Amino acid sequence: MASKRMSLTTQIMTAMGAGIVLGVIFNQIGSDFISTYITGGLLAMIGKMFVNALKMLVVPLVFFSLICGVTGIGDIRVLGRVGGKSFGLYIMTTAIAIAIAILIAKLVGPGNGFTMEGVDTSGVTAKEAPSVWDVFAGIVPTNPVQAFASGEMLQIIFYTIILGVAVLMLGEKSKAFVAGCEYMNEVMMKIVSIVMAFAPIGVFCLITKTFAEQGIDLFLPVLTYVLTLTGALFLHLFVTLMIILKVFSGLNPITFMKKIRPAQIFAFSTASSNATIPVTLRCVTERMGAKNSVASFCIPFGATINMDGTAIMQGVATVFLANVYGIDLGLGGYLTVIAMAVLASIGTAGVPGVGLVMLTMVLGQVGLPIEGIALILGVDRLMDMIRTAVNITGDAVVTTIVAKTEGQLDMATYENPLAGTADDDLGIDPAAEAELAEYARPH
Repeated sequence: MASKRMSLTTQIMTAMGAGIVLGVIFNQIGSDFISTYITGGLLAMIGKMFVNALKMLVVPLVFFSLICGVTGIGDIRVLGRVGGKSFGLYIMTTAIAIAIAILIAKLVGPGNGFTMEGVDTSGVTAKEAPSVWDVFAGIVPTNPVQAFASGEMLQIIFYTIILGVAVLMLGEKSKAFVAGCEYMNEVMMKIVSIVMAFAPIGVFCLITKTFAEQGIDLFLPVLTYVLTLTGALFLHLFVTLMIILKVFSGLNPITFMKKIRPAQIFAFSTASSNATIPVTLRCVTERMGAKNSVASFCIPFGATINMDGTAIMQGVATVFLANVYGIDLGLGGYLTVIAMAVLASIGTAGVPGVGLVMLTMVLGQVGLPIEGIALILGVDRLMDMIRTAVNITGDAVVTTIVAKTEGQLDMATYENPLAGTADDDLGIDPAAEAELAEYARPH
């Protein structure tokens, strides 16, 4: 009798654990052969292929899903209401996140007594902070084709919404176009199933490479920063966001956390909100019951402008570096940090490492030395993984709230613990996954 196959989420978590162990072992061995040909060669290649495959899905998935979402809403006024709610909630959660981060960091005091001796500050340069006007003007693409080719998500979302509104205004003439987009949306979901069948291998390679290169020793010099940042991220994830969910929707936060777990795992593995869009969409629609008309708008929008975890990093890092250099920023300085973090989150893409780019903008505005970023460069990749999981959880919280308040959330699905699981934990077609798993399994 064949044994019951592990769910895809369980396979991914197992691969993640094995990757951490093997990565630490490789790091301790410190072999040139391993670093050149295994971690820097084979594992890096497979991991990058997997992340590229996820990113490959993002633009067409967002386009067709958003077109279906806009036409599915059917009323331009409702669309405006959904957009207004989601934008307001995203800005609110980001502002709350960085305010909490600064408060916690001020109480803990990471960086007090730290010295810059032996820290390599070469190659750290500041990024110019965009003005408010530049950020909003840049939302409108001059060339939609170029925006699609370069993956400029805010411009893609803007253009797609305008296209969807025009399709609605044409009425019956648009039926064939809408039917074609709905078909292509189903095709994209099937491609998601194909890519996700290889997820355990991709996650294993990514995690092994990260821990083989970073090791654990890098945490020791900046341990107070790491612990403060991790604590602030977990507080926002398990307390703040869940309170917001309960207050604005009345939904059970425990149920929510169980159902968003697959997306959190992927966000942790890839450190990219954009690459996690397909999984987040699956979780909020098939596991939680949010209608695609709302989710297809809110999730890509959130992955682009909602950076709760990144904002928390900026708050903690600013306090840490201010303590290191003995600079008192004062209330005005920290209010500037909050405003800059919210602004930067709107105009920055959800890709790995973007937090450091945003941090240089923030530090430049409050007069802290940019070179101080060198202190946290070593641990940023692992911290990036945690904060990305927080980012996509915020996306899902806001999407669920908007869906609930718009009457677009199926409560039977939300309260059903098996909804969207099928034979796995990601809602992937069991037959398709079973067919592909044989090819994905190492021999």
